[in-house]
Amino acid sequence: MDLWFKGKRRSGWFALGLFADHVDLIHVKRAASGRPEVVLCETYAREGSETETLSRLRKEFKLDRCRCTTLVRSDDYQMRQIDAPNVPANELKSAVSWKLKDMIEYPIEAATIDFLDIPGDPSAPTRNHQLFVVSVSNEVIARCVQPFNDAQVSLEAVDIPDLAQRNVATLFAETGRGVAMLAFYEHEGILTFTSGGELFLARRIDVTLTQLMEADDERRNQYFERIALELQRSLDNFDRVYQYVPISKLLLGPMPRDIGLQAYLASNVYVPVESIDLGTVMDFSAVPELKEAARQSQCLRYIGAALRDESASA
Repeated sequence: MDLWFKGKRRSGWFALGLFADHVDLIHVKRAASGRPEVVLCETYAREGSETETLSRLRKEFKLDRCRCTTLVRSDDYQMRQIDAPNVPANELKSAVSWKLKDMIEYPIEAATIDFLDIPGDPSAPTRNHQLFVVSVSNEVIARCVQPFNDAQVSLEAVDIPDLAQRNVATLFAETGRGVAMLAFYEHEGILTFTSGGELFLARRIDVTLTQLMEADDERRNQYFERIALELQRSLDNFDRVYQYVPISKLLLGPMPRDIGLQAYLASNVYVPVESIDLGTVMDFSAVPELKEAARQSQCLRYIGAALRDESASA
């Protein structure tokens, strides 16, 4: 998905994550065959402002010659499922905007909007299909890209965490089957359902990675119960709505250490639960530290962002 996109194209993607005290920089190259290669995965301390730090990295890595992307924060955008308007393809974006204008809190003229198709049931082609529509205020986009512009780092795309996670889940896909993926980050958990490289459903879980890691046994069990309940409801709902997409397994994103969540979920949901190791589907020979689950957990979201398919527009 390209909430904001410029036309320059180079081999591989650099994903940059700006944080209060550091910048994550990840470079992934996709080969025509074989596993995607992580060429670079580094965390750099902030030295001065965001612009000053990005300027230093631009010079060091010649980022002005690279395809760069970043992610908007989850609380800065809205993603909705809507019925696709029954209009010609060249009128779809304006029709989606018209449909969305009463759903957002700011004028539609002040919004950046993009959408992606949710594949329908191939056995029922006449059934109305749905779209994911993402809306972000232009003010948020401007605030997101300003440090990059000031540092002369040309962002080719601004993406969303849901699709970054989709990119990771797709590496573990089975032909003709769907996978659910649950991963925990600094401010949230994200549950996605994907099949054939497409996102079908995304849900937020109000439990953070920090909460899971720092909780005592009693509190952690409460989190586990909340997560399992949300998973059961989401799996049941997905099975009802998308009967044509059988879910083969639940992927549990890498975590800093084993806290027993995989074992708990395996005994409380009806699909197999697999704790993933990105090293089984990606080439980490240039960045051996990524063989550690803790480092994979720290960088998961931006690894997903750098896994953008160069041949796709979303």
